[in-house]
Amino acid sequence: MTSSMPAPAARSAAIELVGVTRRFSARAVLDDVNVAIAAGRTTVLLGPSGTGKSTLLRLATGLLSPDAGVVRTLGVDVFAAKKPSLLQLRRRMGMLFQDNALFGSLSVFDNIAFPLRRVARTPEADVRRRVDELLALVGLSGFGERLPDRLSGGQRKRVALARAIALEPELVLFDEPTSGLDPQTSASIDQLIRATQRRLGITFVVITHDIESAALIADDAGLLLDGKVHVFGDRATVWASTDPRVRAFLDRAPPAGAPR
Repeated sequence: MTSSMPAPAARSAAIELVGVTRRFSARAVLDDVNVAIAAGRTTVLLGPSGTGKSTLLRLATGLLSPDAGVVRTLGVDVFAAKKPSLLQLRRRMGMLFQDNALFGSLSVFDNIAFPLRRVARTPEADVRRRVDELLALVGLSGFGERLPDRLSGGQRKRVALARAIALEPELVLFDEPTSGLDPQTSASIDQLIRATQRRLGITFVVITHDIESAALIADDAGLLLDGKVHVFGDRATVWASTDPRVRAFLDRAPPAGAPR
């Protein structure tokens, strides 16, 4: 299967790419991509390194521009939007980075409070109430005064998630949320992502190489290959695919000719 397919039509799209191409030098990392990522669900984007997963997210946030096509995020035509509209759009999104991007000199509390204070200019009493609420949500009540280097990898990931949802976004983007974590910690982060999405009902879009993680958290999934969205649909449909390239990726089959 080589054609790009939209998410279920009954649901509105949180992110929509229409005829999008993005090149780096002569190489098309994304090549005439058409895909709609449904709102209110967790969508996982899979694929080998260099297949355009991160590029797709950077297009959705306006950090990259396409060479051709249209990108709509939360109903906004990203590259037709003026700067104030784009800044407003980004306030409607949260981001959890692969390395967490926590401020090492700030406490857990102050890391989570940062967007509330610096972006939303939230009154301090409301900041404290909101941060305490978020710490409880991610299972870190009582950790507010610790510095990030006093936390485990899984705890730092929880702080990053709390900060990503601090401004009550409509859309949260995750870049390899379980990268570098041991299997048990990865499983706990998967459970947290799943539970948080269910509780908040917002759109999560997750880039991952972790097949087990994807199977646990995804409502919908897409596999990017050769600059295309090779397959896209609900998790059960994608995992049941008999397409040889889909099966090879999901079953972690080594490429042809790889040493045994």
